Amino acid sequence: MSQTPPAPLSPDILKAFAPTGTLRAAINQGNTVLAQKDPKTGEPCGITVDLARELARRLGLPIELITFDAAGKVFAALKQGAWDIAFLAVEPVRAAEIDFTAPYVLIEGTYMVRKDSPLKAIEDVDRAGIRIAVATGSAYDLYLTRTIKNATLVRAPTGPEAMTMFMRDKLDAAGGVRQPLVEFATANPELRVMDGRFMAIQQAMGMPKGRDAAAPYLRAFIEEMKASGFCADALKRSNQPDAVVAPKA
Repeated sequence: MSQTPPAPLSPDILKAFAPTGTLRAAINQGNTVLAQKDPKTGEPCGITVDLARELARRLGLPIELITFDAAGKVFAALKQGAWDIAFLAVEPVRAAEIDFTAPYVLIEGTYMVRKDSPLKAIEDVDRAGIRIAVATGSAYDLYLTRTIKNATLVRAPTGPEAMTMFMRDKLDAAGGVRQPLVEFATANPELRVMDGRFMAIQQAMGMPKGRDAAAPYLRAFIEEMKASGFCADALKRSNQPDAVVAPKA
C-alpha cells in the first residue's frame, strides 16, 4: 500500500466527494473478482476495497463501505443517494447517471452450459428458443439486452441466484463473469464454461453525475493506481490472477 502523505485539497473537491463528510463507497460483493469476504473477519476485501480505502486516505476523509450483492442493486441505490463512489462496469445505461473513470480492470463475460449441450461456441447461443440466465442489471445483462436478437434472457436478482435458476429450471446457458462461472462449473462437473467471450467487461470507478469538482481527481487517481502497480498488487493479494489491469487511458 502506498503511504505518501496526502496533498491538501480544496474544500470544493472534498465536498463533491463526500457531501456528508464521510466517503461512502459502494462495494459489490456479487463480483468475486472485485470484492470478497475476509474468511476470518467477514469484512469486505479485494481490489475495490483497497482502492476505496486508498482514495479516502488521500482525501483525508473517513470511509464507510456499503456492501451490495449485485451490481444492479448498486445502480438502483444511486437514486436514493446511498453512495459517493462505486465500482461498476462502464455501460451506456449507467453512464447516463454516473461519471466514470477509465477502466482499471478488464474481465470477460461468457457463458456456462451443460457438458452435453449442443451449444459449442459463443455465437451458437443467440438462437430462437435458447434461454439464458443472467443477474438483473449486471453489465452482461445490460450488454446482452442490447445485442441478443433471438435468444431469451431470464433474470434473477443476483449472480448466484441466476446460476441456481439455470440449474433448477434447466435453462440452456448462464451468462456471467468468467471467474465465478468457472468456480461454479468446477463444483458441478456436468457443466462447462465456453471458450471465448461475448464482451470485455470494463470495470471502472464512478460517482453520481453533478460532482464536477471531484470527477477529474477521480480519473487521475485511477490512472495513477494502474501505473504505480497498485491495481496489479491488489489483484495478486486477492488471488485474482486471471483479471487484467486495464491499459493507460
